[in-house]
Amino acid sequence: MADRPYWSGQLKVSLVSFGIQLYSATNSSSGINFHQIDRASGQRIRHLNVVGDKEPVENAEIVKGYEYSKGKYLLIEPDEISKVRIETKKTIDVQQFVELYELPPGIFEKPYFVVPDAKESSDAFAVVRRAMEQAGKAAIGEIAFGGREHLVAIAVPPDGSAGLMAYTLRYSEELRKSTDYFSDIPSPEKVDKKQLAMATQLIEAYSTPFDLEAFKDDYEAALQELIEAKRKNAPLPDEEEAPRPTKVVNLMDALRESVSKAKKPVASERRTGKAAAQKGPVLVKATKRKHSAA
Repeated sequence: MADRPYWSGQLKVSLVSFGIQLYSATNSSSGINFHQIDRASGQRIRHLNVVGDKEPVENAEIVKGYEYSKGKYLLIEPDEISKVRIETKKTIDVQQFVELYELPPGIFEKPYFVVPDAKESSDAFAVVRRAMEQAGKAAIGEIAFGGREHLVAIAVPPDGSAGLMAYTLRYSEELRKSTDYFSDIPSPEKVDKKQLAMATQLIEAYSTPFDLEAFKDDYEAALQELIEAKRKNAPLPDEEEAPRPTKVVNLMDALRESVSKAKKPVASERRTGKAAAQKGPVLVKATKRKHSAA
């Protein structure tokens, strides 16, 4: 592994503890990134840290501040924050084991790979991992990094690979109440059995094993296509027309027709709009911006 661990510490289950390391399981560098550019000069816009209309403030002079009263701040130095003593900065103390299905999908935040610390014996890691796999359970604990404490679930990877997965979870106070949004939705007292049967058929017709590799970021591909067209000064693709709503006369008829036309969904179908007739814009070369006289 070329990258450095995101977090290193101990995983503790009662009196059993062993060293682990967490690595981010997502690639934040993927995707197209845009910068803010001055249209006239083509130069990149830079943002400076300033106080009012004074000169820019150096990073070394910037500290965190807690507003304890309107306009009054208590300054906190970086080394004071780093010295905050909390056990979860170095240890994940497992509080309980649960079935993964008990965890609502809405509380999951970010995944991490968990590997045994190479400096220690991996026997305890292997034994605990195997026991979790046999029990089909996930460990729940807390971990501190990135300036805050996180609830975390640790589980055996679905593909059965040798390591573990850690998922940071949201605390209950971070979640909005569904009743605030769902309470006004009409709840029919009885569903038509024939319509329900037809809808079930439709779902079955579109049911296939989930394959993550089958789905690609089409928006990313479309942006790349736009960038390449502009680089080559080629015609730009037109925006696709918004789909017109289908006129549904009868729900049962719509369900029946959908089932008859059902086919396995094809993930990530590329749909390219018609090329624009005009020539693409010319690239702007960075120049020194000329300011008009006041």
